[in-house]
Amino acid sequence: MSKAAVKAASYSLNHVPELSYWYGNTPYVEREEHGETEFLKALPNFVQDYDAAARYAPNLAYIGALTMDEFETKAEPWYKNLEPAVQRFGKYGEIMPEDETIGFIDLCDVFDLVWLEKNFAADVKEKLAKHPLMRDDMLARLEAGHETAEIEKEIAEHGAIALYCAGKIVGCSRRGHEIDPNLTAYELLVNMTCKASAVLSLLYLIKNSGLKPEEIDFVVECSEEAAGDMNQRGGGNFAKAAAEIAGCVNASGCDIRGFCAGPVNALVAAASMVAAGTRKNVAVIAGGAIPKLYMNSRDHVKKEVPALENCLGSFGVLLVPDDGTMPVIRLDAVGKHSVGAGASPQAVTSALVWEPLQQAGLGFKDVDKYAPELHNPEITLPAGAGNVPEANYKMIAALAVMKGQIEKPAMLDFIKQHGMKGFAHTQGHIPSGVPFVGHAADAILAGKMNRAMVIGKGSLFLARLTNLADGISFLLEKPSKDAPEAAGAEGVSKEEIKQMILETLSELAEGLK
Repeated sequence: MSKAAVKAASYSLNHVPELSYWYGNTPYVEREEHGETEFLKALPNFVQDYDAAARYAPNLAYIGALTMDEFETKAEPWYKNLEPAVQRFGKYGEIMPEDETIGFIDLCDVFDLVWLEKNFAADVKEKLAKHPLMRDDMLARLEAGHETAEIEKEIAEHGAIALYCAGKIVGCSRRGHEIDPNLTAYELLVNMTCKASAVLSLLYLIKNSGLKPEEIDFVVECSEEAAGDMNQRGGGNFAKAAAEIAGCVNASGCDIRGFCAGPVNALVAAASMVAAGTRKNVAVIAGGAIPKLYMNSRDHVKKEVPALENCLGSFGVLLVPDDGTMPVIRLDAVGKHSVGAGASPQAVTSALVWEPLQQAGLGFKDVDKYAPELHNPEITLPAGAGNVPEANYKMIAALAVMKGQIEKPAMLDFIKQHGMKGFAHTQGHIPSGVPFVGHAADAILAGKMNRAMVIGKGSLFLARLTNLADGISFLLEKPSKDAPEAAGAEGVSKEEIKQMILETLSELAEGLK
């Protein structure tokens, strides 16, 4: 069976405490309903600043500045045991500061929806010009800027919302229509920020793969946002919009949605396209979600711990045809949570873990690492949501006991050996398995791992259409032994060359008769 291989991965964070404070859903709704409450007044006292965010172990593991082995050794709590030095860049991507993020959003804007104050625009242009991924055509998109009075008038009279940085207004996000609820300034800011963060990871994905932008054939975007207007509220297309800015001129694209299960669904769909020969180089990307920023901040303030949810997470994974040198996604053992599977944790785990393992002829211990929802527990525990990765591993271990594959006293050892600590931001689609793909691919190529299982789950009931949940999983394995020979310089494999030689010799023999 044909397979798709993982050629590269990218992961980036945009540190945006002001966007989080003003437009993260929890503080935004609080402000709209109750004004400046005690919670909102206290929240700035618990902000993790850029220096801390870029020394924070889970963030560094996310961007590849720490390997998973290194991360596992770090003292907890991580927010009290910061790394000695700021690390903006990692193997997979970066942690971009807020001022550059706002400038990046502007250069990704194609409808003049973002206005920047002219002095701020000039300062941020100077910084972005030094960015290692910046191209001249991208930098030229950054506007010269507007007078402060223009921006203030747009906010006061035309439905724009302010953009803040370092405690002051540095621009605004404008509305796209006077009455369309899908084109308000807020909705468009959410979508543009999702697009811009996805572009950042797409650019890193291109860099990490060694390909040129024009070599990308197709882009799949799998965040949780929905772009459209009142006539087609979720029509899209984030994927093609991101591809345009990144310079992927030969790519088309589409969006795949499934709440937190969207990214794994997208990877399986993309892998299927590659394996079938429909597309060659397919980039799966996802941008971050403004509404999820400071989602649990009320509990963090109450418990007097840092409000850590002020980074937009984004990622990219590039899938290409299997040539025997790269980790592959198996398409003959994909887990699915069917309509009739049941909603109990045992039923979900059985559908997503046990059943695909049976299809592949494998047992629980044949998977080196399981990657379910990898939420950072320092975010979820103070909010009363528990340690999400640990809960998943306990369920997998319990099922392994039920299936007679391990003894009950071995559960803790199984969890330690086959699990990992959570390190991803709580933006739904971001933690669901995919942050481990890059680390797993590296470990497989280094001979430290044979196989990982990536698991995504989705809360479909949030849309008020069904009470069902969703889930999907796949196995990432070491390179295939039965992969086609690598193509030659003219795109012809060795087997094809051999066949042509044999046919030529046969024709010559016929001619000599």
